[in-house]
Amino acid sequence: MITLAHISDVHLSPLPEIGLSDLLGKRFTGYLNWKLKRHDELNSETLARLVAHMQEQRADFTAVTGDLVNLALKDEMVRANKWLEALGDSERIAVCPGNHDAYVHGALSQAQESWGSYLKGETLEGQPFPFVRRIEDVAIVSCSSAVPMPPFVAAGRFEESQAARLARMLKLLGDAGYFRVVMIHHPPNAELQHPSFGLRGHRIFRQVIAEHGAEMILHGHTHRSSIHHIPGKDREVPVIGVAAASAAQGGTLDDPARYNLFRIERNGEGWNCMMREFGFQRLGNEIVMRMQMRIY
Repeated sequence: MITLAHISDVHLSPLPEIGLSDLLGKRFTGYLNWKLKRHDELNSETLARLVAHMQEQRADFTAVTGDLVNLALKDEMVRANKWLEALGDSERIAVCPGNHDAYVHGALSQAQESWGSYLKGETLEGQPFPFVRRIEDVAIVSCSSAVPMPPFVAAGRFEESQAARLARMLKLLGDAGYFRVVMIHHPPNAELQHPSFGLRGHRIFRQVIAEHGAEMILHGHTHRSSIHHIPGKDREVPVIGVAAASAAQGGTLDDPARYNLFRIERNGEGWNCMMREFGFQRLGNEIVMRMQMRIY
């Protein structure tokens, strides 16, 4: 049996010291949004309590589905690397980048350099994404939807070249009998698409899953706990989102901070997968198990 933890939208705070030269372009509007609203709703104390609770579970592997930073400043990237190191060894943690991790041109390359092996694995064609991590019978496939976008746009992009590599990976891993978990920051299901914050290329992504299958898809971005499904090769594939890991109680838009924990084990030629969601409620200050359900 493998236990897999899922956490997302860390949004490390507070922001580092910022000079006027740092606020050119999109970072200016992002900084205003942070100062006027987000700094009250995303905080480090909430994150620290949630992570401590998650670490007590001693998961075999942890999937982090993006948005570790806010404005993709260099000091934020360095801080995020230290946060990842405190979370655990890179052999047991994989990250897929979010739109805030690629907030401006060059930011994603900086994240790859700063976070090193947390953003690496087995790849095809020498391209960084998707990459694969394998732990016993489970294969975690990390895709990237993170691209810089204009101000007021938080959309992602999934292009055909990455789709072709994902298709090859899923076929190879499926033929080898792995439980395939696909990570992507932006949700790929049609219900959650919007021109300003959806996934451009979501149809291409769903086509790959429909043709080659997967056992589970994990995402972040929405700051909401959610379960949807998209068509797979042999059955529908669960698409599971999780609330932002730093979301304080009392926020106007977000669910309070939560993480998911999956217990995955082979059952003959099939799988058993039990999901438990832990986190804060709207009322009360304790972290509780909010839900338990069988995925397979």
